[in-house]
Amino acid sequence: MVPMSEIFGSMAFNDAVMKKRLPAATYNELKKCIAEDRSLSREVADVVAGAMKDWAIEKGVTHYTHWFQPMTGVTAEKHDSFISPTSDGRVIMEFSGKELIKGEPDASSFPSGGLRATFEARGYTAWDPTSYAFIKDGILCIPTAFCSYTGEALDKKTPLLKSIEAINKQALRILRLFGKNDVKKVIPTAGPEQEYFLIDGKICGMRKDIMYTGRTLFGARPPKGQELEDHYFGAIKPRVAAYMKDLDEELWKLGISAKTKHNEVAPSQHELAPIYTPTSIANDHNQLTMEVMKKVAVRHGLTCLLHEKPFEGVNGSGKHNNWSLSTDTGINLLEPGNSPYDNAQFLLFLSAVIKAVDDYQDLLRLTAASAGNDHRLGANEAPPAIVSIYLGEELDGILSAIEEDRTYSRRAKCNVEIGVHVMPQLPKDSTDRNRTSPFAFTGNKFEFRMLGSAFSIADSNTVINTAVADTLKIFADELENSDENFNDAITRIIRKTIKAHKRIIFNGNNYSAEWLEEAGKRGLLNYKSTADVLPCYTFEKNMALFARHGVFTEAELRSRQEILTENYCKVMNIEALTMSDMMKKEILPAVSEYIKELCEEIAAKRAVDNFISSEEETALVAKLSGLYSSGSKKLKLLETALFETHGFGEGAKAAESYRDRVIPAMKELRAVADEMELNTAAKFWPFPTYGELLFSVK
Repeated sequence: MVPMSEIFGSMAFNDAVMKKRLPAATYNELKKCIAEDRSLSREVADVVAGAMKDWAIEKGVTHYTHWFQPMTGVTAEKHDSFISPTSDGRVIMEFSGKELIKGEPDASSFPSGGLRATFEARGYTAWDPTSYAFIKDGILCIPTAFCSYTGEALDKKTPLLKSIEAINKQALRILRLFGKNDVKKVIPTAGPEQEYFLIDGKICGMRKDIMYTGRTLFGARPPKGQELEDHYFGAIKPRVAAYMKDLDEELWKLGISAKTKHNEVAPSQHELAPIYTPTSIANDHNQLTMEVMKKVAVRHGLTCLLHEKPFEGVNGSGKHNNWSLSTDTGINLLEPGNSPYDNAQFLLFLSAVIKAVDDYQDLLRLTAASAGNDHRLGANEAPPAIVSIYLGEELDGILSAIEEDRTYSRRAKCNVEIGVHVMPQLPKDSTDRNRTSPFAFTGNKFEFRMLGSAFSIADSNTVINTAVADTLKIFADELENSDENFNDAITRIIRKTIKAHKRIIFNGNNYSAEWLEEAGKRGLLNYKSTADVLPCYTFEKNMALFARHGVFTEAELRSRQEILTENYCKVMNIEALTMSDMMKKEILPAVSEYIKELCEEIAAKRAVDNFISSEEETALVAKLSGLYSSGSKKLKLLETALFETHGFGEGAKAAESYRDRVIPAMKELRAVADEMELNTAAKFWPFPTYGELLFSVK
């Protein structure tokens, strides 16, 4: 067995490799440029490129690519070889600093939301040295940002990097006020827990809906689902265990710290969780994780489904984005400390998060919006579409005491004075977990639980970073210009913040009907669908937020709104067309064939003996005939709704029409089809059922 020390990071041009292969001066200059967020000189880039090329060639690599994350939500790459022809007809292997730093993929066919015309094809990729290069499928992959010829961000990575700079700048201002002059950098961290389904590949290949949409559009509930709760944390099946072992090793080679793996709630559902890393790296690693999951699944004869709701009636798959703030000196700013100053610092950063989430709850909801996730949010398996924060009894009590200007009594055993001495050191797990909360404090981080499993974490982290940076800026401006005692100023800011934003805090059951009513009374936003929340991109306050911190221009925001709207419409159109196709070409013919066989059996019995009863067969024929007629009518209604929706194009009106007309028609058609499945003999049903799909992997 190959030792872990040789496996982990063996396919990553990481810090250890750079330290070994680069001249000391080059290595130190590269690290300094990264730390100070400044560009490399061409001379340094040439040396790094040469070392990177030599390392890759030693591992059998002949091509490199600038690996980037366009607005499709997945990754993109264009492969170029290292070869360069010589005058004698031979080739040499070359890779310059210019090629490392800058690439030029065709930008015309990527979503741009109107930022670029089709004939304006030039786009640029720029090396992101904060994320290590790696070897994937024999190709040297260089993580990059992607922008247009005129400089607009055409990807998800660029805004994320800008938001990281924004929160670093404002958090450092706060820390300087606390005398933390040794801190040079504040780094947002993330740890995305990834849920997924594993289904037998051959069985999946027999369903058009999974092939075209990544989820099932039809399917009656099987006799057994997840109701026995026997799958969650259960013994991992041998075939799945082999897959997980292979997956771990592939991820470890790339330097991805896959840490935890287990069975999830639904049959055939599983989860992988990494160790937390800086957000830009966590983002890259999660994109890689999803890609590797699918590739390794094929190797094992499996299909990995990352859709948010692949099966109706059982839990869908989410992605829990664990977010925190750390310093380059190793301090977690959301970890309560040992001293009064640490307590005050923690409370100030905590208050900043509370205010940011309340002020920009619409943007957070927007980052969890998709046609797929609409099936999951609010379905008593995931948080509702209403954003709220869970703090737990202890923190809630402390903040209430500050708000009311009274002494906080912890379990009636110790009194702590309000002010900078507001709280003792909290035990590590001072609160229970609330699995129903969209944004839950879990000891030293916040867990944003609304994301769907196929989502990039870039959008949500961009919003969290920028919104918290904005609040920290407000706090820093006030503290730097205050004439009052520093401790008194901190207490006043925290108290004011809690009074203004306590509505966002809810520690109860987010699944309950009472909470929906209470949230409405509090004035919290409830965007139930993607079509509802899409306009939030271009609300004046949201555009102003991103402009203040240089994360997005107005044009970039409008382009993203257009891209997401078009994507929603396209996804719904594909699903509706797939439903229509399956109903016309598979389900209705199958039911018709079964009706025909039943009628022939009845006729045969009657021909032999008119007195033989055929009431059951006759009743079944009548039921199936009625369902066939109803299914045909529902199909026509869906096709009519879809045709009329096409008249709106792919803008806001089309999105609303898909929400109000097409989706209800799809639900009605599915209900009839699923009833057909329950009444049709198995040999006639044209594709694998839920039972066959969910229990296919042994």
